[in-house]
Amino acid sequence: MEHPYLFLVKLFELIGLGHFAHEYPYVIYTWFVMLFLIVVGAIAAKGISMIPGKAQNFWEIVISGMEEFMVDITGEEGRQFFPIIATIFLYIACCNLCGLIPGFFPPTASINTTLSCALPVFLFTHYIGVRYHGFKYVKHFLGPVWWMAPLIAIIEIIGHFARILSLSFRLFGNIMGHELVLAILFMLAGAFLAPLPIMAMGIFVSFVQAFVFFLLSIMYFAGAMEHAH
Repeated sequence: MEHPYLFLVKLFELIGLGHFAHEYPYVIYTWFVMLFLIVVGAIAAKGISMIPGKAQNFWEIVISGMEEFMVDITGEEGRQFFPIIATIFLYIACCNLCGLIPGFFPPTASINTTLSCALPVFLFTHYIGVRYHGFKYVKHFLGPVWWMAPLIAIIEIIGHFARILSLSFRLFGNIMGHELVLAILFMLAGAFLAPLPIMAMGIFVSFVQAFVFFLLSIMYFAGAMEHAH
């Protein structure tokens, strides 16, 4: 989808990197989201005090709520994996919301970005499985009946690789679909009134899609930690 104006792409044109920016706008805006999260995180960490202010109260509620939600699913042992899950959630949410700002492009509207989020979750899931069970982790792929193990193993392997497609294409499809609807409305009905309901819905969709990715990742981690039956 060709955007009429992308602020950071124009900025890169001024420094002679216009071709790269036009070819990979999702990379440019991924850098922007990463920088934004780093700056916000540094400011939030610097302002921590024993008597929390409004900003600290807000972030404590958000982070502690997410952490307790994860612990409810994975158990207390899952708390150690919360940093990677929280980082993925905040990153995806910011990438999704980025597209609601005029002149900005949501990095998650590119399959490359969503795939780069899905692959670490996939690999880390199996890292957790091996870490908790060692070689016995293979039992997760063999099923409860030994004589059906070859068939179950094939199905399980396909299912695990399908998780990559499920995580990446679901997120990509929803965000790209929202971008297309917004672009069509901008062309047909003007730049202000018509897209407003869709943009409001976009805020809801952005958080829902980030939460779905967050929830599925937690479930995959929890499944890897469980003992095979």
